[in-house]
Order: sequence, then structure tokens, then C-alpha cells
Amino acid sequence: MTINKTDSGIILDRRQLVLGASMVGLSAAFGSVPAMAAGAPKKGGTLRIGMEGGSASDSLDPRTYADSIAAAISLMLWNGLVEVADDGEATGELFENWEVKPGAAEWLFNVRKGITFTSGKTLDADDVIYSLNLHRGETKSAAKATLDEISDIKKVNANQVKILLNNGNLDLPFNLGLFNVIVVPNGFTDWSKPDGTGAYTLEEFQPGVRATFNRKAGNYWKPNRGNFDRVELLYIGDAAARTQALVTGQVDVINRVDPRTAALLAKNKNVRLSRTPGMGNRYCFDAQTDKDPYANKDLMLALKYGIDRKKIVDNVFSGYASMGNDHNVGPKMKYYDTKQKQIAYDPDKARFHYKKSGITAPIELKVSEGAFSGATDSGLIYQESLNKAGIELDLKRVSADGYWDNVWLKVPFCAVFWGNRPTIDSQLTTTFFGGLKNPWNDTHFENAEFSKTLLAARTELDQKKRGEMYARCQELIAQNSGMVCFAVQDYLDACNTKLQGLTPSGRYDMADLRIAEKGWFA
Repeated sequence: MTINKTDSGIILDRRQLVLGASMVGLSAAFGSVPAMAAGAPKKGGTLRIGMEGGSASDSLDPRTYADSIAAAISLMLWNGLVEVADDGEATGELFENWEVKPGAAEWLFNVRKGITFTSGKTLDADDVIYSLNLHRGETKSAAKATLDEISDIKKVNANQVKILLNNGNLDLPFNLGLFNVIVVPNGFTDWSKPDGTGAYTLEEFQPGVRATFNRKAGNYWKPNRGNFDRVELLYIGDAAARTQALVTGQVDVINRVDPRTAALLAKNKNVRLSRTPGMGNRYCFDAQTDKDPYANKDLMLALKYGIDRKKIVDNVFSGYASMGNDHNVGPKMKYYDTKQKQIAYDPDKARFHYKKSGITAPIELKVSEGAFSGATDSGLIYQESLNKAGIELDLKRVSADGYWDNVWLKVPFCAVFWGNRPTIDSQLTTTFFGGLKNPWNDTHFENAEFSKTLLAARTELDQKKRGEMYARCQELIAQNSGMVCFAVQDYLDACNTKLQGLTPSGRYDMADLRIAEKGWFA
């Protein structure tokens, strides 16, 4: 078996891992904490972060995380089991390494030794099992659909956990790296008083306003990480206000740079723009297809042919995006189906299917800047393009406050975004797998062929066949789901020239939402 060595340790890719397991019966994949850039980062200073991606209803309970700010806060206080490195591979965090048996249905994970929580408790297998079970069974956690594949979790000893799956899955380590899956002490319930293994302790948390943190005394268990003395995170939902805060020195780093001003911002000699093409948020208008009128397939086809994706990409995102194709698999993701024909704006086809649907009442779409920056402008262009097809879109602009609690999953057609995930299985499982049992299946998509194909792809060693399976999954979603995905944005972050460590990641923006842990000041 070939083993790839990198600066961050020994990493096996997913195909090597299972092929090796097939040959020797049991094979280990060793992960270590990814290394930083050459030279030891400096300690000290206060990092000031301005972010979009949260609301006044945010909680520190990981079962509730739905956007970037809650996840970024969480990763300052706690650690996950698996980290996704900048190269996109899974590497050990609180799980130090792991082994898998042939078929990828039985896994043995080794819990990192010598790690303590803020309270002084030493990390052990019981903490891991309790933390995983928070997202299993009766829960509304976003991780539920992904972790439902787990049939049993067993404690082998104080530092080993065995995980059994209903069906094999080569991507299990990645799935255990979801940002919701953080590790808390066994039996922990008071989320207002975080007890974590992260680099920082919580000083203050005002959901929707700000959060502040202090570095723990002593050396953080990850070398060269957790460098700031203090971190201040500000909720700044308005893109122009975030940019102004950076330019005037009120904050050191911002996320979700307005693409309409990105080129101008990049000319500022005191600012560095970080761009990751084709890996950003997937922007959609999602309809629940088990409810009228969206249960009508011809109406959904009319809504898909009736959106001018290119105009939205050019005007709302200033070209810092790719056109979406009615599924949430990004164009840079492995197994993205390049052969699937792009659904193009076609008013004539939209008019044909709309007439065939028999629907005559206006279609109501709820949008808000609380969903994502540009949702309202995207909705206005959608309204205009549908009008050319003879379809009346009643655009309802709603408050940003409480959008994810009061609108998303509650109304039948609304603006939504889906973040990037490290594997296609995780991407599709979180959003579409499991029918109505999946609390985040916002289009209420259910398709027997899709479910069967996705399960089979998880253990297919032949990469060509696996790619064909995932291509079919993308096709089934585009044809049958209520997702109208019109754009996949580039990740756009910006920071001052003093801040180091804002590197493009293999998963999310803001250094995989870990800039407070990874960064330092020059």
C-alpha cells in the first residue's frame, strides 16, 4: 500500500485506505495536527473578527449550528474529532488516528491522550461517545442525517472507540469532521458555560451582537495554534459595513466580501483578499415539493428554466461565482458531474411547462438578506426573468432577524444557501438523504433510486463507477427536487496585512472557520 507523507503527517487518501484494508485485513490511517507555515507564529495581540452568518437566536449548543458564526465560536472553545486539512484530506483532531476493516463498516478510532477540558477533566472515550450521541436518535441536529449511518458506538477502552455502520462508508472520517460534531464532557448540558478542549475560554456572548474570548493559560495542545491573547468577534451582517470596518481598522478580518466591491478592495495596499473559486456557498431558492403548488413537476421545471442564472452571477456576484445547476455539488468538488447539461434560461420552455402545470395563481417567494447577502437582488432578477415567461412571482421581503428560525423550513418557497462540505457524500446526505426524517431536507426530497445509488457509492472502490453513481445522484436531484440552485460563489475573505494564517482551506472560508486558532500577527 502506498502511503503519502506530507508536512502535516501521514495521510492516506480514501481509495488507498480501503484498498489497503482489503489487502491486509486491517489498515490504519494516521492523522496529525496540520503544520503551520514555516517559522513559529508569534503569540499575543487581540484578533478582531467581523462576520456575517449568525443571528440573535444563535446558541452554543452544537445541535443548533446553522451558519458560520456559531461554528467559528464553537471551534475556539471546543475541538472536533477530525479536522479537514487545507489540502482537503481528513486528519486527526481529538481522534489521533484510526483503522478500518474491509467493507468500511467497522472502524476503530484512537482518542488522543493527555487532553484536558477547561474544567480539568481528562478527555476519554466516554466523552466522545456522549458527544456523538447528541446528534443521533431524536434530535434536530444538522448532523443527524449523516450520523444516522452509525448502528453502534462501543467503548473499547478509555482511549479507543469502535464505530459500526449499517452500511460501509469510505468517507466516515470526513463525516465525523462536521462542524456540529464537537466534543464535550460526558453528561455536559449547560451550554451557557462552555467546558472545552479548545484554545480559548468564553468571556462574553451576546447572540447577534458579539462574542469575546481569552487564551487559556499554558500551552495549547496543538503546536503553533491558539496564538492570540484575546479574540473579539462582531456580528456585522451588512457587507458594506464589514468592509468599512476592515478598511478603517476596526476589525482585522472579515468574511463574505461583497463581490461587487471585491476588485476595488483588492487594490487597497493595506488589505489582502483571499479568494477560493468554486468552493463557496451554494445559493438557492428551495421549494417543498410535497406541498402544492410545488408538488407539480411541470411548475418546478418552469421555475428552473425561468431563472436567468448568468445575469445573477454577473450582476449580483460580479462574476465571483459559477452558475448553479439545481443541486448543491460545487464545480471544484470531486465527482462533480461535468457532463450534466447546464440548465439554461429559456423563457419559452418555462412558459410551456407553466401552462402545462395548470397553475394560474402567483408564486410566492420569501427572501431576506438574513438568508444571504444578495438574496433580495437575486429574487428581483428572478422575478424579472419569470415575468418574461408569463409567470408572476410575488416576492416577499422579510426581516433578517430570526430568518432561519421563522422562515427556513417553515414556508414552502424561500431563499437558502448551503455551505461547502469536504465530500460529495456529506454534501448530498446533509441536504437530501433520508426523506422527511432528515430535519435539514428543506425541499422534502425523497427518491428511492437516489437513496439506493448514494448508499452503493459509499463503498464502491472503482473510481469510475463511483463517479457514475454520484453523477446519477446529481441528475436525480436536478430533475426531481425543489432546489433551484442558481449560483456557487467563490469564497471571499479579506484581512489586514498584519494578520497571517488566512489560507484557503479544503472546506470552508475563514481558514476553515478556524482563523482564531490558526492565525497570528506578524
